[in-house]
Amino acid sequence: MCDTCGCNITPGNKHLIQANGKLATTESGAAAVDVLTNLLSENDHQAIHNREHFDKHQVLALNLMSSPGSGKTALLEASIDALQHEFNIAVIEGDLETENDAKRIRAKGVTAIQITTGSACHLDAHMVHDALHHINLEPLDIVFIENVGNLVCPASFDLGHHYNIILLSVTEGDDKPAKYPVMFRAADLMLLSKSDLLQVIGDFDPGNAEHHLRQLANAAPVIPVSSRTGDGLSVWIDWLRRQVKQHKRGLLIGERIIPNIQLLRNTTG
Repeated sequence: MCDTCGCNITPGNKHLIQANGKLATTESGAAAVDVLTNLLSENDHQAIHNREHFDKHQVLALNLMSSPGSGKTALLEASIDALQHEFNIAVIEGDLETENDAKRIRAKGVTAIQITTGSACHLDAHMVHDALHHINLEPLDIVFIENVGNLVCPASFDLGHHYNIILLSVTEGDDKPAKYPVMFRAADLMLLSKSDLLQVIGDFDPGNAEHHLRQLANAAPVIPVSSRTGDGLSVWIDWLRRQVKQHKRGLLIGERIIPNIQLLRNTTG
C-alpha cells in the first residue's frame, strides 16, 4: 500500500478520520499519525462482519482481482450464462468511475451494485458493507466482487470474501506473479485469461507463469480460460460448483473459510 497515492483513505472509511471520527485523534487527543495501521485494523473488523453476513445466508463470496483490461467482466458474463439456471448470483462492481461494467452484468438479468471509488484504487470492507445493504442475500448462492483493476493495493484489503481469484491475461508478461508477489501469494485460484490469444502473442509461457506462482509457495490451481471461445470455462465452472457445495457443507458442520489474506497476515505477524 502507498501512503501517497491516496489508496489508504476511501469513500468507505473516510468517516473514521474526519472530525469526531473514531480514528481522528489518538488516546492522548493528538492528531492520529499512524492512520494506515488503524484503518487496516478497522477494515478487518468490518470484513469479519461482512463474512459472517455471507455465512449466515450460506453465500460464497469471491473477490476477483487483476490488472485493468484482463477480462474480469467478460468472465463474469460467461460464468452467469453457464450458471444462471443452477445458482442465484449477484455482483458487486468496483471502478474509479462509471457504471459500465454493472450495466453489462444487469443486461444478463443479474443484480449488480456499482461502487465508484473516486481516487481509491481498490475496494475495502466498508464499501462492500454499504453495497450489501442493496442486495438481498437470502436467495443467493454466489456473490462475485469485481475489484478495481490494480495488481498492488486490492490484495491488502480483506473484503469479507472467502476466496481470491486472480486473473492474469496472456497479453501481460508471464512474470507478473514474481513482480507482484503480494497479489499472487494471496490467490486461491489463478486464471490465465484470454488464453485464445496465446498463439498470437507467442511470448507468454503458461508454464513460466505457474512456476513464478509456485516460487511464492502458492499451490493454487492454474486454469487457462477464454471467455470469447469458451476454452477452459468448463474447468472454471466445475471449480465454482465444488466451492459452493463445500462451503454450504462446511457451514453445516461449523467449518468456516478463512481467506488467504488473513492466513498470510497471521503468519507474517
